[in-house]
Amino acid sequence: MAAPDLPAGQRPATAAGRWSLAAPTPAALRAIKLAAWLLALLPFVRLLYLGATDRFGANPLEFVTRSTGTWTLVMLCATLAVTPLRRLLGWNWLVRLRRMLGLFAFFYGLQHFLLWVGVDRGFDFAYMLKDVAKRPFITVGFAAFMLMVPLAATSTNAMVRRLGGRAWQRLHRAVYAIAVLAILHYWWHKSGKHDFAVVSVYATVVFVLLGLRLWWRRPRAQEVRHA
Repeated sequence: MAAPDLPAGQRPATAAGRWSLAAPTPAALRAIKLAAWLLALLPFVRLLYLGATDRFGANPLEFVTRSTGTWTLVMLCATLAVTPLRRLLGWNWLVRLRRMLGLFAFFYGLQHFLLWVGVDRGFDFAYMLKDVAKRPFITVGFAAFMLMVPLAATSTNAMVRRLGGRAWQRLHRAVYAIAVLAILHYWWHKSGKHDFAVVSVYATVVFVLLGLRLWWRRPRAQEVRHA
Protein backbone atom coordinates (compact mmCIF):
# COMPACT_ATOMS: atom_id res chain seq x y z
CA MET A 1 0.00 0.00 0.00
CA ALA A 2 1.36 3.45 -0.90
CA ALA A 3 2.11 5.76 1.97
CA PRO A 4 -0.22 8.76 2.21
CA ASP A 5 1.13 12.14 1.09
CA LEU A 6 2.52 14.24 3.92
CA PRO A 7 2.83 18.01 4.00
CA ALA A 8 6.04 19.26 2.37
CA GLY A 9 7.70 20.12 5.66
CA GLN A 10 7.06 16.63 7.06
CA ARG A 11 7.73 14.54 3.96
CA PRO A 12 10.53 12.00 4.48
CA ALA A 13 13.59 12.66 2.33
CA THR A 14 14.53 9.02 1.70
CA ALA A 15 12.71 5.82 0.84
CA ALA A 16 13.42 4.60 4.34
CA GLY A 17 11.65 7.64 5.73
CA ARG A 18 14.77 9.12 7.33
CA TRP A 19 15.89 12.71 6.86
CA SER A 20 18.93 13.04 4.63
CA LEU A 21 21.35 15.84 3.81
CA ALA A 22 21.03 14.78 0.18
CA ALA A 23 17.39 15.89 0.19
CA PRO A 24 16.44 18.03 3.22
CA THR A 25 12.84 18.97 3.78
CA PRO A 26 11.85 22.61 3.07
CA ALA A 27 11.79 23.31 6.81
CA ALA A 28 15.23 21.75 7.26
CA LEU A 29 16.58 23.75 4.33
CA ARG A 30 15.32 26.97 5.88
CA ALA A 31 17.08 26.01 9.12
CA ILE A 32 20.31 25.28 7.23
CA LYS A 33 20.17 28.65 5.46
CA LEU A 34 19.54 30.46 8.75
CA ALA A 35 22.43 28.62 10.42
CA ALA A 36 24.73 29.47 7.49
CA TRP A 37 23.65 33.13 7.64
CA LEU A 38 24.34 33.32 11.37
CA LEU A 39 27.74 31.64 11.02
CA ALA A 40 28.70 33.99 8.18
CA LEU A 41 27.66 37.01 10.26
CA LEU A 42 29.50 35.82 13.38
CA PRO A 43 32.92 37.34 12.45
CA PHE A 44 31.29 40.76 12.09
CA VAL A 45 29.53 40.40 15.44
CA ARG A 46 32.86 39.37 16.97
CA LEU A 47 34.50 42.52 15.60
CA LEU A 48 31.73 44.65 17.08
CA TYR A 49 32.19 42.96 20.46
CA LEU A 50 35.98 43.33 20.41
CA GLY A 51 35.63 46.99 19.44
CA ALA A 52 33.08 47.67 22.18
CA THR A 53 35.35 46.06 24.79
CA ASP A 54 38.55 47.71 23.48
CA ARG A 55 40.23 44.41 22.53
CA PHE A 56 41.66 45.23 19.11
CA GLY A 57 45.17 45.23 20.51
CA ALA A 58 48.01 47.69 20.00
CA ASN A 59 47.17 48.33 16.34
CA PRO A 60 43.38 48.36 15.91
CA LEU A 61 43.47 49.31 12.21
CA GLU A 62 45.77 46.45 11.33
CA PHE A 63 43.70 44.00 13.38
CA VAL A 64 40.37 44.93 11.78
CA THR A 65 41.83 45.22 8.28
CA ARG A 66 43.44 41.79 8.55
CA SER A 67 40.26 40.25 9.97
CA THR A 68 37.94 41.64 7.28
CA GLY A 69 40.38 40.64 4.54
CA THR A 70 40.66 37.12 5.90
CA TRP A 71 36.90 36.68 6.09
CA THR A 72 36.47 38.03 2.58
CA LEU A 73 38.76 35.25 1.38
CA VAL A 74 37.00 32.64 3.54
CA MET A 75 33.63 33.59 2.05
CA LEU A 76 35.07 33.51 -1.47
CA CYS A 77 36.38 30.00 -0.83
CA ALA A 78 33.02 28.94 0.59
CA THR A 79 31.26 30.34 -2.48
CA LEU A 80 33.61 28.51 -4.83
CA ALA A 81 33.20 25.30 -2.82
CA VAL A 82 29.45 25.08 -3.49
CA THR A 83 29.66 23.59 -7.00
CA PRO A 84 32.37 20.98 -6.23
CA LEU A 85 30.56 19.86 -3.08
CA ARG A 86 27.26 19.67 -4.95
CA ARG A 87 28.81 17.50 -7.64
CA LEU A 88 30.81 15.27 -5.31
CA LEU A 89 28.13 14.79 -2.65
CA GLY A 90 24.98 15.12 -4.74
CA TRP A 91 23.68 17.89 -2.45
CA ASN A 92 21.92 20.04 -5.05
CA TRP A 93 20.40 22.25 -2.37
CA LEU A 94 23.84 23.75 -1.70
CA VAL A 95 23.22 26.02 -4.71
CA ARG A 96 20.63 27.80 -2.56
CA LEU A 97 23.46 29.02 -0.29
CA ARG A 98 25.81 30.30 -2.99
CA ARG A 99 24.29 33.75 -3.47
CA MET A 100 24.25 34.42 0.25
CA LEU A 101 27.88 33.35 0.65
CA GLY A 102 28.90 35.52 -2.29
CA LEU A 103 27.15 38.54 -0.78
CA PHE A 104 28.89 37.95 2.52
CA ALA A 105 32.20 37.90 0.64
CA PHE A 106 31.28 41.32 -0.75
CA PHE A 107 30.13 42.49 2.69
CA TYR A 108 33.51 41.73 4.28
CA GLY A 109 35.37 42.94 1.19
CA LEU A 110 33.50 46.26 1.39
CA GLN A 111 34.53 46.70 5.02
CA HIS A 112 38.13 45.87 4.09
CA PHE A 113 38.04 48.40 1.25
CA LEU A 114 36.40 51.17 3.30
CA LEU A 115 38.98 50.77 6.06
CA TRP A 116 41.70 51.44 3.50
CA VAL A 117 39.81 54.34 1.88
CA GLY A 118 38.48 56.09 4.96
CA VAL A 119 40.73 55.16 7.87
CA ASP A 120 44.09 54.19 6.43
CA ARG A 121 44.16 56.81 3.63
CA GLY A 122 41.72 59.35 5.07
CA PHE A 123 39.86 59.78 1.76
CA ASP A 124 43.04 61.17 0.19
CA PHE A 125 42.26 60.01 -3.35
CA ALA A 126 45.56 61.23 -4.80
CA TYR A 127 47.42 59.15 -2.23
CA MET A 128 45.16 56.18 -2.98
CA LEU A 129 45.87 56.41 -6.72
CA LYS A 130 49.60 56.38 -6.01
CA ASP A 131 49.07 53.31 -3.84
CA VAL A 132 47.19 51.53 -6.61
CA ALA A 133 49.81 52.45 -9.20
CA LYS A 134 52.96 51.67 -7.20
CA ARG A 135 52.14 48.86 -4.76
CA PRO A 136 51.28 45.54 -6.45
CA PHE A 137 49.35 44.09 -3.51
CA ILE A 138 47.16 47.21 -3.43
CA THR A 139 46.73 47.08 -7.22
CA VAL A 140 45.40 43.51 -7.27
CA GLY A 141 43.32 44.03 -4.13
CA PHE A 142 41.70 47.10 -5.67
CA ALA A 143 41.04 45.19 -8.91
CA ALA A 144 39.48 42.30 -6.98
CA PHE A 145 37.08 44.61 -5.15
CA MET A 146 36.13 46.47 -8.33
CA LEU A 147 35.21 43.13 -9.91
CA MET A 148 33.10 42.24 -6.88
CA VAL A 149 30.91 45.34 -7.20
CA PRO A 150 29.01 44.34 -10.39
CA LEU A 151 28.54 40.81 -9.06
CA ALA A 152 26.92 42.12 -5.89
CA ALA A 153 24.84 44.62 -7.89
CA THR A 154 23.46 41.85 -10.15
CA SER A 155 22.78 39.29 -7.42
CA THR A 156 19.00 39.72 -7.41
CA ASN A 157 16.49 37.58 -9.31
CA ALA A 158 15.35 40.69 -11.17
CA MET A 159 18.87 41.25 -12.50
CA VAL A 160 19.15 37.61 -13.57
CA ARG A 161 15.97 38.06 -15.62
CA ARG A 162 17.11 41.41 -17.02
CA LEU A 163 20.53 40.17 -18.11
CA GLY A 164 19.38 36.73 -19.17
CA GLY A 165 20.65 33.50 -17.66
CA ARG A 166 23.66 33.00 -19.93
CA ALA A 167 24.89 36.59 -19.76
CA TRP A 168 24.45 36.57 -15.99
CA GLN A 169 26.47 33.35 -15.69
CA ARG A 170 29.26 34.75 -17.88
CA LEU A 171 29.42 37.89 -15.73
CA HIS A 172 29.53 35.91 -12.49
CA ARG A 173 32.43 33.78 -13.70
CA ALA A 174 34.46 36.81 -12.69
CA VAL A 175 34.46 35.26 -9.22
CA TYR A 176 37.29 33.01 -10.43
CA ALA A 177 39.45 36.02 -11.27
CA ILE A 178 38.45 37.67 -7.99
CA ALA A 179 39.64 34.64 -6.01
CA VAL A 180 43.00 34.58 -7.82
CA LEU A 181 43.48 38.32 -7.33
CA ALA A 182 42.59 37.99 -3.65
CA ILE A 183 45.26 35.31 -3.23
CA LEU A 184 47.82 37.52 -4.98
CA HIS A 185 46.81 40.45 -2.77
CA TYR A 186 47.35 38.36 0.36
CA TRP A 187 50.55 36.75 -0.98
CA TRP A 188 52.26 40.02 -1.91
CA HIS A 189 51.16 41.58 1.37
CA LYS A 190 52.94 38.77 3.26
CA SER A 191 55.99 38.70 1.00
CA GLY A 192 57.65 41.56 2.89
CA LYS A 193 57.67 39.45 6.06
CA HIS A 194 58.32 36.15 4.22
CA ASP A 195 55.30 34.75 6.07
CA PHE A 196 53.55 32.47 3.60
CA ALA A 197 52.20 29.77 5.94
CA VAL A 198 48.56 30.88 6.12
CA VAL A 199 48.25 32.30 2.62
CA SER A 200 49.62 29.04 1.22
CA VAL A 201 46.65 27.21 2.74
CA TYR A 202 44.17 29.57 1.07
CA ALA A 203 46.08 29.40 -2.21
CA THR A 204 45.88 25.60 -2.12
CA VAL A 205 42.15 25.67 -1.45
CA VAL A 206 41.51 28.09 -4.33
CA PHE A 207 43.80 26.07 -6.64
CA VAL A 208 41.91 22.86 -5.86
CA LEU A 209 38.46 24.44 -6.25
CA LEU A 210 39.37 26.02 -9.59
CA GLY A 211 41.32 22.97 -10.70
CA LEU A 212 38.29 20.73 -10.19
CA ARG A 213 36.27 22.97 -12.49
CA LEU A 214 38.93 22.75 -15.19
CA TRP A 215 39.10 18.99 -14.80
CA TRP A 216 35.34 18.60 -15.15
CA ARG A 217 35.32 20.76 -18.27
CA ARG A 218 38.07 18.70 -19.90
CA PRO A 219 35.97 15.69 -21.06
CA ARG A 220 33.39 17.98 -22.64
CA ALA A 221 36.13 19.85 -24.50
CA GLN A 222 37.49 16.55 -25.82
CA GLU A 223 34.02 15.44 -26.96
CA VAL A 224 33.58 18.69 -28.93
CA ARG A 225 36.92 18.19 -30.68
CA HIS A 226 36.11 14.59 -31.67
CA ALA A 227 32.53 15.31 -32.73
